[in-house]
Amino acid sequence: MNHVTSMLETYPKDLGSVNRQALAACIEACFECAQTCTACADACLSEEMVAELTKCIRTNLDCADVCETTGRVLSRHTGYDATITRAVLEACQAACRACADECERHAGMHEHCRVCAEACRRCEAACAELLASLG
Repeated sequence: MNHVTSMLETYPKDLGSVNRQALAACIEACFECAQTCTACADACLSEEMVAELTKCIRTNLDCADVCETTGRVLSRHTGYDATITRAVLEACQAACRACADECERHAGMHEHCRVCAEACRRCEAACAELLASLG
């Protein structure tokens, strides 16, 4: 068991009909993706061809911010608002899709971009699964 699941299990009130497994997986994917995108942006800055990676760096940093925010919003349950949760999940999906698409353009040349694209696709899928479980 990981800390995300442990924290969900210790929440003193009922979480309602939310799929706890999908919620925990999405929170984990969001924070993992945020870290991976931050590291990828930093790695891009170290590349000789950094000027050609400007869009990738920007997309990485935007995705990292959106993923971190999504993970934080999903970690709060008091006063839950389904409308906000759906909007944040949809924004995270879009950011992850854009970042994965951009990183895949560079994946053949930069391994860090390949790894980042994988993390983004995983997070995008986790957001979609949680969204689908919300009904």
